[in-house]
Amino acid sequence: MKLKFYFAQTLIILTLLNSCKNETRKIEESKPTSTLKYSKGFDIQHFNNYTKLTIKAPYQNSTETFEFMLTADKSNSDLNTIQIPINSIVVTSTTHIPMLELLQVENKLVGFPNTDYISSPKTRSLIAQGSIKELGHEESINTELLLDLKPDLVVGFSLNSNNKMFSVIEKFGIPVLLNGDWMEETPLGRAEWIKFFGVLFDKEKMADSIFNDIEKNYLEVKNIASKATKKPTVISGGLFKDVWNLPAGDSFEAAFLKDANTNYLWKDSKGKGSLSLNIENVFEKGKDAELWISPSYYKTMEQLNDANDMYPKFTAFQNNNIFSYVNKQGVLGGIVYFELAPARPDLVLKDLIKIAHPELLKNYELTFYEKLK
Repeated sequence: MKLKFYFAQTLIILTLLNSCKNETRKIEESKPTSTLKYSKGFDIQHFNNYTKLTIKAPYQNSTETFEFMLTADKSNSDLNTIQIPINSIVVTSTTHIPMLELLQVENKLVGFPNTDYISSPKTRSLIAQGSIKELGHEESINTELLLDLKPDLVVGFSLNSNNKMFSVIEKFGIPVLLNGDWMEETPLGRAEWIKFFGVLFDKEKMADSIFNDIEKNYLEVKNIASKATKKPTVISGGLFKDVWNLPAGDSFEAAFLKDANTNYLWKDSKGKGSLSLNIENVFEKGKDAELWISPSYYKTMEQLNDANDMYPKFTAFQNNNIFSYVNKQGVLGGIVYFELAPARPDLVLKDLIKIAHPELLKNYELTFYEKLK
């Protein structure tokens, strides 16, 4: 009897242990993982039967978090459940265009507001063919035309929570995902949003591979810049309606200048956006700066000279060391930098290193910037 009792007891214990192992395995299998390294504005987590896409604070001073379940299951039509891969999309910012092209899904784009702003020849060709419809202005999209297109989803961006247009679109059963790439604090953080599009089109591995190449290129040239023996002093920005806007010390623009191994004169200022100064403040601190990057929207030295009497007094002006991206435009006037730079920070950094340390990248030609003439 005792032997039977011990045998039964052992069987129960083994059964419980096996059950515990199975439960542990289930928990481990369903434990969410994240592949993001730099971005703070979104997250991707993988579960057994679905992927959760979380969008965090997509506009300034936002406390909202938006969660979407991505699945191949066709049975759920909830707005927060998106069937992947998606087959048609409307995006609302030119910064989204290069990411679609890198993933080779630009042909899934069916509508865009202000198509004239798009510079990429590849997407412009689709517009010319009529494959991408003009949807008006990004702040007042032609919702009737958008609804006729019946996109699987809309990727928008918003400056605040009060966006009635997106609410109208959602009422007709079209999910709206707010893209907050512009809120990221680092260049690689912005570029990593390609993974946001990758998961929507079920091209995560491809998105990861593309981003890894961009990251590798960025870190390699950053390392090259670190070997420079001299750090040129830099000012940035220019006047707009008597206010000189320039990058704050914690902004991604300042991060570019730091990674290019330059001495940006406002690197120690606080803030993630722009500083608003008067020209006297800037002149006092930056009149002897060796380089002047992105002088507002001026395209020539003559325009800069005529705009304000103090501009010609800057050393960078006198030495013709002013560089801007505004002269590199698409066929209808869209500025290439605004479209492509967020997706390709490695090329932006190469430009800045070529400008600041030309001896380090002798065979590289500028992608976005050029010296003002």
